Amino acid sequence: MDIHAYWRAVFDQQQEEIEKFFHENAFVEWHNTNEHFTVGEFIRANCEYPGKWDGEIERIEEINDLLVTVVHVFSPDKGLSFHATSFIQIEDGRIRSIDEYWGDDGSAPQWRLDKRIGIPIRQ
Repeated sequence: MDIHAYWRAVFDQQQEEIEKFFHENAFVEWHNTNEHFTVGEFIRANCEYPGKWDGEIERIEEINDLLVTVVHVFSPDKGLSFHATSFIQIEDGRIRSIDEYWGDDGSAPQWRLDKRIGIPIRQ
């Protein structure tokens, strides 16, 4: 499976292209918000998202039939920024399931800044 093409289709909100990557009875789970989606529901959640977005793959790991990706997703003006870690189960070259974890990007909380622990990864 071409994971780069999959993420490009997701970033570009290309409904027909996204669908091609999935088995008919596949599912997606977003654990942060306790949501389970059919493929159709997952595609709607992505393609009907209010506004446009873009992204880049930061890391890919492959373990047998499991792809793990870390992607940076952001609005075109960079006003919104998120990271998603996806555990993508592949069967016969198509997605069987995805367990996905999303987090908002932002500054460290004030209590850690006050303790002066840690340093920024990126400036």
